[in-house]
Amino acid sequence: MKSLIKIFILEDDVFYANSIKTMLSKDDRFELTIFHNPVDFLKNIHLLPDIVTLDYNMEGLNGVDVLKRIKQLSPQTHPIIISGQQDVSVVVKLYDLGVKEYLPKDQHTFIKLQQSIKSIVEQISSSRELEVLKERLIEREKYTKIIGESPAVLKLLRLIQKVEKTDYQVLINGESGTGKELVAEAIHYHSNRKKKPFVKVNMAAIPEELLESELFGHEKGAFTGADSRRIGRFEEADEGTIFLDEIGELDFTLQPKLLRVLQEQVVQRLGGNREIELNVRVIAATNKDLPKLVEQGKFREDLYYRLQGFMITIPPLRERENDVLILANHFLKDFLRKQLEDEKVFSKEAKAKLLSHTWPGNIRELKTAVERSVLMSEGKEISDEDVFFN
Repeated sequence: MKSLIKIFILEDDVFYANSIKTMLSKDDRFELTIFHNPVDFLKNIHLLPDIVTLDYNMEGLNGVDVLKRIKQLSPQTHPIIISGQQDVSVVVKLYDLGVKEYLPKDQHTFIKLQQSIKSIVEQISSSRELEVLKERLIEREKYTKIIGESPAVLKLLRLIQKVEKTDYQVLINGESGTGKELVAEAIHYHSNRKKKPFVKVNMAAIPEELLESELFGHEKGAFTGADSRRIGRFEEADEGTIFLDEIGELDFTLQPKLLRVLQEQVVQRLGGNREIELNVRVIAATNKDLPKLVEQGKFREDLYYRLQGFMITIPPLRERENDVLILANHFLKDFLRKQLEDEKVFSKEAKAKLLSHTWPGNIRELKTAVERSVLMSEGKEISDEDVFFN
């Protein structure tokens, strides 16, 4: 069942209001409600109408104030202004408030109103269709990048499902190339924050002297070269998720600042004195032994326990033997599609060679080996000689 288009009619002339309702009620997609005064209208604006027709010249009505309230309380509502006053200054003022539909009260008003509503309904329908498509896409792609059928992968998926709907901080542990970023994405894109930003920060890839500014932002003049204000990655991720990859590489001097952000959900830009409130979920990942770094005095114990709200350990590929050929065939098809090449398959000997390798570089190494084997091969079959490892 399609959801109805909710239309509020704010008009103090009872006959005129009923005439609008009678005209629009011919379309069974509309749910129509009449209000004869702005007080009752504003009491019901929380019901989030899709369209509002508003008599700008109602007695006791400040049209600008009502429009501001609509914009504040129901920003997705499309207002249509009907006015017996043809004043250019009023039109300009309404345009500044984001009103696109302004209709003078005359013999053509109802025809123009029908046209305006038809245009707005088309916009709303397109917007709703897009939202449905986004939801379906997110649902379909929920775990498509986490490929495999081994018990280790099924256990991993169960852990993701347990934590994805919560706001727990997550610490992902795994060797290089195991797919820690894919797990972080799976958690975010099926969480309640899925329509908000997913911001990735590789702690190992940013020079130490720039990392504080990168994470927390800076004000103009905070340091040499800071020619303008810059918001940090935490602010970018507000209401969404920030993924801190290679958290074990974080300089010890910055760890207290990160701890404060996690504890208090506030950030202070370099060179600034104002605390900025945040609502950010943190997912961190590492290939390091953090407890060992804590023992060595290289990682703060309190930060470690703060990050470790929920721990997920990704198994290395050598513990996922059943998945090697599944992954190899996936990477093969994907690479052939991107290269617009004809279909190829692995020979029996090539499969045996893939299964015999221990994959110290994990999934990343397997993907590279498969793509290289395609380039080395001739014909439709990839031989064991086409498969080699670094």
